[in-house]
Order: sequence, then C-alpha cells, then structure tokens
Amino acid sequence: MSDDATRTDTTIGIVGAGIMGRGIAQVAAEAGMRVLLADAEPARVAEAVAACGALIRRKAEKGQLSSGAADAAIARIAASPAGPQPGYAAFAACDLVVEAVVERMDIKHQVLAGVEAAVREDCIIATNTSSLCVTGFAAAARVPERIAGFHFFNPVPLMKIVEVIGGVLTAEAVLERLSAVARRMGHYPVRASDTPGFVVNHAGRGYLTEALRIVSEGIADVADVDRVMTEAAGFRLGPFELLDLTGLDVSQPVMDAIYHQYYEEPRYRPSVLVATRRLGGLLGRKTGRGFYAYADGKAQKPAEPPAPAIDPSGLRMWISRRDPAAEATLRAILAASGARMEEGAGPSPGAIAVVTPWGEDAGTAALAEGLDPARVVAIDPSTLGRRRTVMASPATDPKVRAAAHALFAADGAAVTFIKDSPGFIAQRIHAAIVNVGADMAQQRIAAPGDIDRAVELGLGYPRGPLKLGDEMGPGRILAILEAMGDFYRDPRYRPSPWLKRRARLGLPLHAPD
Repeated sequence: MSDDATRTDTTIGIVGAGIMGRGIAQVAAEAGMRVLLADAEPARVAEAVAACGALIRRKAEKGQLSSGAADAAIARIAASPAGPQPGYAAFAACDLVVEAVVERMDIKHQVLAGVEAAVREDCIIATNTSSLCVTGFAAAARVPERIAGFHFFNPVPLMKIVEVIGGVLTAEAVLERLSAVARRMGHYPVRASDTPGFVVNHAGRGYLTEALRIVSEGIADVADVDRVMTEAAGFRLGPFELLDLTGLDVSQPVMDAIYHQYYEEPRYRPSVLVATRRLGGLLGRKTGRGFYAYADGKAQKPAEPPAPAIDPSGLRMWISRRDPAAEATLRAILAASGARMEEGAGPSPGAIAVVTPWGEDAGTAALAEGLDPARVVAIDPSTLGRRRTVMASPATDPKVRAAAHALFAADGAAVTFIKDSPGFIAQRIHAAIVNVGADMAQQRIAAPGDIDRAVELGLGYPRGPLKLGDEMGPGRILAILEAMGDFYRDPRYRPSPWLKRRARLGLPLHAPD
C-alpha cells in the first residue's frame, strides 16, 4: 500500500458481500477509493453492488451527495470477476484487502490463503472480525507483518468508528496506514491491542452485566432499571431495551465468549437470566418477546404504581449531612412538599430520616449514622432530578416507606422504589462501566481518550467511561466499588489499579502513567 493512504487511486478489495462488506464498500467508494467486491457466491456480489448503488443514490436524493459525486462513487464499485476462487485474481491491483466473512477461523484462513496468493507483497490484508483473535488469523499468513484487524460496526455508513487492531507481529506502518484509510472514510480510528472484545465490545461488559446482576438479586425489575438508566442517567436505551434490540442470540454468545476468553474474569460474569431466555426462544424484538413483550414493535412495559396519597403536613423529615450537596437539594425538594424539616444533629423520635449513601445500602447507612433503621429511607444522590431512586431496608416501617415515596414525588418527579442494595441502580452500573474502562487503560488496550471516544461512538453512551469517572470523581467511584466489595465479598467489584492510583493521588482518570 502506498505511504500516502489518501492517494486517489487507492484500490480496496473486499471479501464477503454481506451487510458488513456492502457497508465498507459504500463508504470506501464515497471516499474516492476503487472497490472490488468478491464472495464465494457470485450472485451475492451482484446484489451487493446494486444495493450500494441504491443507498448512494438515496443519499443524493436527500441532498447529502451531489448527483455527480454519487454517480462517480457508484462507478467505483465493481464485482471482482469470478474464477476458481471467488475473484481473488483481480486483487493483484489492490492496496488493501478486507475480509468480512463468517466468524469462523477456518473459513477466514481459507480466504487469507487465496488472497495472499493473489496480492502484491506490499498489500495490507485486514480482518473485520469482531470476536476472533487477529494474531490467530495472522498465524496462517505467509507475511504476518501485513495482517491487522479493521473492525467496522453495523451499519457502517452511520457508525463512524473503526477499531484498528494490531496482532503480535503486525508492523506499525500497517496500523498507521489503516488509520489513515479510516479517517479518509470519515471514520474515527481507534487503535486497539489484540485482546478479547477489542475496545467497544469489551467496554460494554459493565453496563449489561451489572444491570443483569441487579435484576437477578431481586433489587428491581427490568423496567425499573431501564427507566432509571434512561431518565435519570441519560442513556438512550436501558440495558434490557438494548439486549432486546440486539437479540439474545447475538448478545449471549458475546458475553460468554469474553468471559471465557478472559479465563472467567468475575467482572465479565454473564447471567443465567440471559441464557434461560435464549433457550426459551425469547430473543427480543426479532421474536416479539424478550425481556419485554412487543406489540407493533413497541415494548409493553408494566405501568408504575402511583405515589401514595398522603398529607405531608404532619410529617417531620431529617436529612443526613454526610453529603452536603445532596442535603441542600433534598432540603429544597422536601420543604416544597409541605413537610416539616428538622435541623438537629439527629432526627427526633417519630421523624423520617433520609440518608444519601454512595455505595452503601439503606441498612448499612442507617447503622453507620446511629439511626433507627425502621425510620430510615435512602435516596440516590446521583438521581435527584426528574426520576429519583429510593430504597428502604428490610427493617423500614411500611408507613415510612409510603410517606417517603409520596414526598419525593410531590413535585411531579417520578420515583423508582427499590429493595435494599449497595449502590442503588445508577451508582452500581456507573461504577462498573468506569471500572472496566479504567482496567482497559491499565492493560493498554487503547489510549484513555480512544476508550472514551470508542464507547461514545460505538455504544452510544452519553459519555465514555473515563470521562464519566472524572465527572463523578475517581474517589467517589472507588468508594462505591469498595463499599460493594465489602458487602458482597465478590472479586467482581475489585477496583482497577488504574482507578485506585488516580483516586488516591487526586488525579483524573485520563492522567497518563
């Protein structure tokens, strides 16, 4: 491949005319590159060329491309002539060949052998694998130094990210050239090491697995978790909405693969909830039923119970002072509800005490402050906006629980009441996301900024894991994980060394070593 990856005569060969191959072909052609498409089934190549042309013309109709640019892009996509092998002979002119075939290493090795027999010595060969080892793919190559991962996401024209993965023997110049090609295509190249899940699929472990853990413990139901994470935490889709959209036939194998490839790392432990539903054929939207039932493509979520109708004028409220910022916000919320606020160092007999723990459950927080657990409720200080998360301990008086629910909903905010849990919902999931991202930085899987950008582009999170950790505060994330670790005694919650060091030194998570 030329040292100038942006030259106008760059030719890319693509093996595999499925959805991924078509997407790569489209963005390459629109970027001014010549594309040769090959497939074991020649009929699929003709279909792919036609499909790319239709998508490019649609962009011209929408004004996203000029008609001249669209015509030129369409003309740059061609079917590689059929032959003894699926069109590899024409790849002699290619600067780069990307394989995008089924996720089976034996088939990928067959493709690699055919391509290597046809291309020039300076042609880069890349695999679009999402789950297989790039080094394992390169192991069968005659020239392993020119082999790399070039992992796009579906749909390629819309998902503006590509992971550029170096195997153990990949030459640095190859990765630099692939990054230049990605930028020319309008995609953000994320340099990643050859580890299970690379960056995006690896980083996604925290969000889904911790949400599954919360539901499996009976702390909250599926709809409660999704409502908190979308309405309070700002995610576009709740974890169970996301699982249903992706399909459990896709998500569960990825969860299992990354867990086992990391030799049963507890942070990535899957859940029996997913395996059971998959066995039952409840795959999500594609089958009409997953974690939710679907009617006309819309999830049928259970209605939330209304807030109890309670006269607040006779209620006395006391708020913990452990978190001054949360205390001030809650004082304003509760004063507006009509409840009487107490100012003492502790609550008077008969008052309702509100605690604001980070990482602790309601019972632990009550005992830590010497409060009567029967009169205590806890509210998540990270969700005090339009949806609030409140929990009671097993000792909390049901009348206290009902009164707190009514008061926190008095200004029209939604209230999610959950069972006693270290870290509520949002805190637990946020801490898991940050911890996984921090450990990826510790392992040098990618640079901290690239980890964040990859997660924002590839997973659609409102912010990347290290950025989220810096916003919440590394010390606070560490405190949540340590409190959960103390409670559960589960190595799942052990803090990453990257997080631990920076929290203790008062440094941001983006701080280099």
